[in-house]
Amino acid sequence: MRRIIAGLLITLGIALQGCSSVTVEDYAGESPALVPERFFDGDLVAYGMLKNRGGEVTRRFRATIKAYWEDGVGTLEEDFVFDDGETDRRVWTLTPTGPGRYRGTAGDVVGEGELTVAGNAMFLDYVLRVPRGDGTIDVAIDDRMYLIDEQTLLNESILTKFGLRVGELTLVIRRLGEADGW
Repeated sequence: MRRIIAGLLITLGIALQGCSSVTVEDYAGESPALVPERFFDGDLVAYGMLKNRGGEVTRRFRATIKAYWEDGVGTLEEDFVFDDGETDRRVWTLTPTGPGRYRGTAGDVVGEGELTVAGNAMFLDYVLRVPRGDGTIDVAIDDRMYLIDEQTLLNESILTKFGLRVGELTLVIRRLGEADGW
């Protein structure tokens, strides 16, 4: 009986460790350092795909991004073209709120997003209002971005509704200009 209880406790401990959440601070020592004012400055391009909750790719897209900073506040003008020809535009405003912290707002974002940066990582949590049928739905987005090199950012996002995973988004953002080739 003791072995069974010990086995259950070990299994429970492993399961609880699996539930521990990764934080942006876990990447504080990683490089290259992601400085939003440096990476998101100038012209960028993004390529991405959206998966449904079953893991099936449902949409692909390309986005051009014009990014700039004025008086310490960042603006990201994102223009999307989806594989079915649909277009969309989102304009983010990033306002510093403290060391490694920003407030993010956009027209289709409900309230404010919270953006935190440490090392080569940037996490952004927000609620996106998405058209659906004749109305809209609000979807929570957990963006995890990682600077791969000075020109490349990898973004993985989990989309949830009522705490349940409803989709995933993966995209790569590349800075254009002096080092736009591989």
